[in-house]
Amino acid sequence: MTSRQRIMTSTHPDPPKKSGKHIHHSHHNVGDSQTSGRRLLFAIVLNFLIPVAQLIGGFLSNSMALISDAVHNLSDLAGLLVSYVALHIGKKGASKRLTFGYQRAEIIGALANVAILLCAVIFILYEAVGRLGHPEPVSAKIVMAMAGAGIAGNGLSAMMLYKDSKHNLNIRGAFLHMLGDFFTSLAVLVNGAILLWKPWYWLDSILCLVIAVFILKNGWDVLKEATSILMNATPKGLDLSAVQRYLESRPEIESAHYLHAWNVGNTGIAFSCHLTVNDQLVSETEILSEKMRHQLFHKFGIDHPVLQFETAKCGNGNILCELTRPEQQTLQPVGQTGQS
Repeated sequence: MTSRQRIMTSTHPDPPKKSGKHIHHSHHNVGDSQTSGRRLLFAIVLNFLIPVAQLIGGFLSNSMALISDAVHNLSDLAGLLVSYVALHIGKKGASKRLTFGYQRAEIIGALANVAILLCAVIFILYEAVGRLGHPEPVSAKIVMAMAGAGIAGNGLSAMMLYKDSKHNLNIRGAFLHMLGDFFTSLAVLVNGAILLWKPWYWLDSILCLVIAVFILKNGWDVLKEATSILMNATPKGLDLSAVQRYLESRPEIESAHYLHAWNVGNTGIAFSCHLTVNDQLVSETEILSEKMRHQLFHKFGIDHPVLQFETAKCGNGNILCELTRPEQQTLQPVGQTGQS
């Protein structure tokens, strides 16, 4: 494409300002972020007290299921600390080196949570398998008392984190920890109730295995989503073909091609594409750009669009950029042209 064919590149992420009204599409709400931090801090304090009590009760009652639940809670405490630190690091602004800021620190925190969960699972499986062949007596009353404390604490923590978990992957990982702890504590409570009437001590080990499977399931879900974000995958629920069809349905736009969409962090969708339009003044494309940014946000939730206007299609005009294909990557770094 020649320089005359490219009209302009709109890199301004801000929403349009028209008729004196300012529509603000914010990536992060400061007040919400501070509230999330306070809730997370409360959950950290609460989840320090619960596993300590459960560990003591587990050793006193000789219950591996209760000890496993305590270890699970301790792993969640470490995970919550990682989430809390990542949440505050993510607030740092952009720099010349990290032009998108530190938002993905929270994604790294989510991956660290998964690693901690995996370590907890290895410990639980090791102890459960060892006791499965050699069941030991368990004090059911102590198990039930400590499990009841875990239900209350984990349930309260999960309730506090639920709202923020809907839009923040890092907080969602912490919420899943708390939800998992709630159900495992509930299972331990049922286990204790059964042991009051029947000396089925092998149930303690079986419950450990069930808890381990539950932990792995939750960890896998977080791992998949975190990996997708780090790989710049198209955000879940966004149909690029639908976005292309909408853009090309506009009378001012002849074609839309080279579409990219990705999550910078937990919230917000970044988007870039090339738009082919009639030859016109740059000032006229600014009006169209404002309109498109507004529509992309309200129809698709895209709040960081970068629109490049052209008077002729690039390459084949496909929905995906040819430069993302290995056979098309023939460009050489600056300073290496002509070098053997």
